[in-house]
Amino acid sequence: MSQPPPPPPPNQPPQGGFGAPQDPPPGGFGAPQDPPPGGFGAPQDPPPGGFGAPTPPPPAQGPGYGYPQTPPSAPPSQPPAQAPGYGYPGQQQPYGQAPYGQSPYGYPQPQSMPMPPQASQGGRKFNSQMAIIVSAVVAVALIIGGGVWYANSSGKDDDKNNASGTNGGTGGKDDGKSSGTNGKEKVPANTSSKVLFQIPAPAVKGDTSVTTAGSWLTDKVYAKSGSAEVNGYDPDSGAKLWTIKLPGPVCMASRHTTESNRTAITYEPAMPTKEDPSHGCSQLAALDLDTGKKLWTKTVKSGDQLVGLDNVTVSANTVAVGSTSGGAAFDISSGKQLWAPKPTDTCYDAGYGGGEKLVAVRKCGEYGSQRQLHIQTIDPKSGKVLSEYEMSPGIEYASVVSTNPLVVAADVGDSAGDGSGISDFFSIDNKTGKLRTKISAPGKTYAAKCDGISRIEYCSLLAVGNDKLYVPTEEHEGTGEYSRTNEIVAFDLATGKQTGQRADAGDGYTITPLRMDGSNLLAYKRPPYDKGGQVVSIDGTSFKETKLLENPATDSVRDAETSMLPDYAEIIYRDGHLYMSALYARKPYSASDKEYLAIAFGAK
Repeated sequence: MSQPPPPPPPNQPPQGGFGAPQDPPPGGFGAPQDPPPGGFGAPQDPPPGGFGAPTPPPPAQGPGYGYPQTPPSAPPSQPPAQAPGYGYPGQQQPYGQAPYGQSPYGYPQPQSMPMPPQASQGGRKFNSQMAIIVSAVVAVALIIGGGVWYANSSGKDDDKNNASGTNGGTGGKDDGKSSGTNGKEKVPANTSSKVLFQIPAPAVKGDTSVTTAGSWLTDKVYAKSGSAEVNGYDPDSGAKLWTIKLPGPVCMASRHTTESNRTAITYEPAMPTKEDPSHGCSQLAALDLDTGKKLWTKTVKSGDQLVGLDNVTVSANTVAVGSTSGGAAFDISSGKQLWAPKPTDTCYDAGYGGGEKLVAVRKCGEYGSQRQLHIQTIDPKSGKVLSEYEMSPGIEYASVVSTNPLVVAADVGDSAGDGSGISDFFSIDNKTGKLRTKISAPGKTYAAKCDGISRIEYCSLLAVGNDKLYVPTEEHEGTGEYSRTNEIVAFDLATGKQTGQRADAGDGYTITPLRMDGSNLLAYKRPPYDKGGQVVSIDGTSFKETKLLENPATDSVRDAETSMLPDYAEIIYRDGHLYMSALYARKPYSASDKEYLAIAFGAK
């Protein structure tokens, strides 16, 4: 699971603003670029000055994977600058993010240090008050960056909405033909897509960038975070329906929503300035996506200090937030605090995974010693532990890939060595807390990624369903000249063995899991230099691929699409609609440099 170069600022998508015509204006946004020396995913050296040294925002780069090393009719270009790798001992960082100790945009953001040793260790206890932690709050980075968000699905597809690449969507013609067994997605009468609308990027002052993490789709609204706001748009036309203003930038957004289309975000209490580039991600809010209302705002304290919230998730009617300085859970409707971890032991909740169930990653042991992670399935309303699995001591970080069935990823002994944060997957029984099987996933072979340092459920390029784990292989040479390709393979979560199922991307394409559609797997195919991207449905039994959507191959559209590839963007597909959106916005390099926040495609 080698680490690609850092995400570029978005390329220049098609011009024309909202409601672009079916065929966007001619004229590309630059010829395809060369991959960096050593190929995509080559090992990278840490930056001068070590981890935490300031680095500038990543430079622009070529359209992405699958492009020939020497594109036709284009001179070779200079390779983009390389960012430090993730996976160096003691300082892991996910692809597309700044070194631990600074923001992705070159300025530090506050976060609390781990809680100091306490009297006892072991099980989980709760009280109604937030943890009081003796250790001082110091400035370290709040890691926030790229990556598409995928389904933590058990194979069910009865959700009414879709959040950042999980489930959902609206509209789209179809001829009634299903894409496969038990799948809700139908094959459109015409699988060729058109651009439905583009959302311009928000204005950004100075040389910094602002985060725009968070996108959701309901039956009524496509919602997307902007600069210190969240906006709702008509899913077909892109007309703005509502705006929720915030005092500062969005930091993180839950990928999950309730049945009534409510979700949660964290954000800063003020806008960054030159004098004060970060105010910390201390604010938590619940949002109603259908009505465009902010339901409530809360903060969590450690003693008299506001806690910088590292992660946020939603399960049932509960919003759970966590950090190294403690966490808490709130009722999403009323804002009432439901529970918080008790501070009278050496354990703290590093964070939570949500969705169908609520899972805590609880870290126990004295700071500086060999600690142990407890993977706990908990009751969302009371915080009561329902089952618990204790990982081997010494595993410092773990990510929740799926809560039902429960799958956790970890880099055991820092052995991944490629920045992915994954060397093994752990399949755990939710009811008993016992390990079902462990799946070895060498980084040189597989291409999924997780960030278990602060964003506990931030895994990408994989999906879970049918009691199987679906992961893409690393890219390798295709059959054509300069071509690259890969496959998706399946692992049985009961045995840990490959099932023998294999979905080929096709020469020049690179395939990535998106989410489950019933028992089928939806996947996105990154295009070669002369094609548009595709969304396909893969039958859960036969693994036969059925094309659902293919985007235009014109230069302008393709360049826009490949600026929002799965590694560092949010992608949602449902009912013949594909939404691709950026995770941050920056000031354009020039007056002619047109930036977009999101692009929507729809079947013709």
